Amino acid sequence: MDARMKILDVSGPYREPREQVFSYDYSVQRASWPTAQAVRVKVAIPEELDVVRSKILGDVVGTPGQQLMISKCLSRHIADEKIRIAEADGMLSERRDTVIPPFTGPLSHLFARLDAWAGEQRDTLRAEIKKLVGL
Repeated sequence: MDARMKILDVSGPYREPREQVFSYDYSVQRASWPTAQAVRVKVAIPEELDVVRSKILGDVVGTPGQQLMISKCLSRHIADEKIRIAEADGMLSERRDTVIPPFTGPLSHLFARLDAWAGEQRDTLRAEIKKLVGL
C-alpha cells in the first residue's frame, strides 16, 4: 500500500495569539486514509525564523514591507521543511489532526535538521528572496 503523504492544500501564515509564532495549516492525505487530515505547523519567530533569516541573509536591512515579504517567504519554506522533518520522524504516521510545535524545548533536537537544511538551501533561498523583494 502507498504510505506516502500528499499535501493537498496550505493556508497561512497566521499570527498566533499569545505566542510569537506564525502558523500554517496543511491538508494532508495518504492513499490509505478515507479523508484528508489537518496539520498545523508553527514557526517560532525568534527561535526559528530569525535564526534562519540571519543564516541565509545575514544582517539585511530593508523597508518594513520588504521585511514582511522576507518573513512570509522564509516562514513558508521553514514550515514546508518542518512538515518533511516531522514526516521523516514519524510524527504524522497516525490518522489524526496534528500540531507540529516549534522545534524548541523538548523538540530542540529537530532544530539541527532545520538548521542544516537552511545551510544547504542558502543560495537557492537568497536568489528567491532577491527576485521577490529586490534585496
